[in-house]
Amino acid sequence: MKVTIKDLAVNMELGNRGVEFDVYDAQGTHLGDLRIGKGRVEWCKGRIRRGNGVQKSWEELIAWFEDGK
Repeated sequence: MKVTIKDLAVNMELGNRGVEFDVYDAQGTHLGDLRIGKGRVEWCKGRIRRGNGVQKSWEELIAWFEDGK
C-alpha cells in the first residue's frame, strides 16, 4: 500500500476540514481517499467526492475495531 497526505497544511489538532489521505495499492492504482475529521472518518472508494463516501463516527469506528470484525 502507498498512502500519502493530500495537504500538509494542517495543524497538529485536526481542523474543521480534517486531513485527507490518497490510498494506492502496490501497483500504483488509486483505491480511494480516507478523510479523517473531528467528528467522523470517511472512506471515498475510487473517485467518489468528499461527502459522498462511507462515513462513520469515531464511536462507530472504535466499536468496530474493538469488536474485531
